[in-house]
Amino acid sequence: MPRFKSKMIWMPIPFLILLFFEMYPRRPSHPAQQTQLNLGPCRGELVNGTITALKHNKTFVVSLYHDDRQQNLTRAIAMVYYKKIQDLYCWFCCSHNNRISITRASVDIHPERFGLPVGGADIVCLEPHRCLPQYMSIHSSTKGSMAELPWFEINNRVARTSFVMEYTVCLSVMPENYDNALQFVQSVEMYKTLGAKKVYLYKMNCSSLMDQILHFYVKEGTVEVIPWPITSYVRLPSFWYSYQDWGYGKTTVLNDCIYRNMYRSKYVVFNDFNEIILPLKHPNWKTMIDSLEDQNPGVGIFFFESRFFSQNVFLSLDKFNSSLWKTIPGVNILRHVYREPNKLHINILKKMIVNPRSVVQASSHSVLKGYGRTLEVSRDVAILYNCRKHLESEFGEQYLMRDTTIWRFNLSLISNVNKVFDHVLGNQVDNISKSIWSMLLRSLAKIF
Repeated sequence: MPRFKSKMIWMPIPFLILLFFEMYPRRPSHPAQQTQLNLGPCRGELVNGTITALKHNKTFVVSLYHDDRQQNLTRAIAMVYYKKIQDLYCWFCCSHNNRISITRASVDIHPERFGLPVGGADIVCLEPHRCLPQYMSIHSSTKGSMAELPWFEINNRVARTSFVMEYTVCLSVMPENYDNALQFVQSVEMYKTLGAKKVYLYKMNCSSLMDQILHFYVKEGTVEVIPWPITSYVRLPSFWYSYQDWGYGKTTVLNDCIYRNMYRSKYVVFNDFNEIILPLKHPNWKTMIDSLEDQNPGVGIFFFESRFFSQNVFLSLDKFNSSLWKTIPGVNILRHVYREPNKLHINILKKMIVNPRSVVQASSHSVLKGYGRTLEVSRDVAILYNCRKHLESEFGEQYLMRDTTIWRFNLSLISNVNKVFDHVLGNQVDNISKSIWSMLLRSLAKIF
């Protein structure tokens, strides 16, 4: 009997060990490359990575931005464990005399939490008078060794009234192991046709073909890829939660993209990877927004209703004879023209085109804090084209409606997508040919 009791005592221990590792956030296996800050008393590591875990604190800092629209403050885009927040202090490195000035931070937790223990937050500090800081650190105490603290550059110190780009697309986090190459290229080419000069995305990992496509677009100057190693920093207890529920921190990257483009772009367009804000009466976003602004002065935030197009139901015939696309993995949006009927008395999901200077804090489908007026754009003017898996439990296939709005852009879309794949796949063939010739030459060298 005593031996049996002993076994009963030891049985829960493996479970407790597993639970500990599930709950405790991981340290990154590949820490961000660091450079040293050395400005008088301001000494330490200058952060270059996308995510930084604060020491002895379940807080993860993404980036810092100066914000003087109401008060002179620094705003850190961050992620926190809500129930484990400690007092935080901003250590400012004042530029005019290189002294350190410390102020207490305010932690503004985003309300969109998805029932998870971790999520987005703004860490906000008023900047000291006559400090003009270029760098700041965040610490859980007013005491500590400056050399051991991470130092962040404060972006957006200079507000601009002229912009490098008129329209920029902010995509959410690229889903893990993403391989929907065809739809991604179609979407990017649609964004370009509609007026986007830059597309920002936060990348976890993807297929080899997607890597080649991203390399092409980065070289072209269309896409900017921001590494997003979220699973190396934030560990969710998989017994109860999943990263998909959280969207891999999509609210955090959305707010980072807003502030990143605060003074770079006149407008910012928010989309997921399967979405396109599609004008119905205008050729592009510029003419549409110009028209809406003329009719609605003072509006800086425009909402567009989702229209869901079924991935499961599609045209059986390839109307556009895009034979090259049959070899590419992914969804062909030109074949998915069967739309779910409008849902009555249900809160329809929306996405936005915003003047980023009108936004303080945003969630996936709304602006939580901002300035000025908002407008819900009529679905007669534009829709949010969303190609997703159709749920039979919501609507039977017989209720789907044929809607070929996307075909307005088919000629330019087909031509542009083919050019991208000709280039990407052509390089792939060239690389294979070079490898074969290299192997052949090495073999001949051994013979002779």
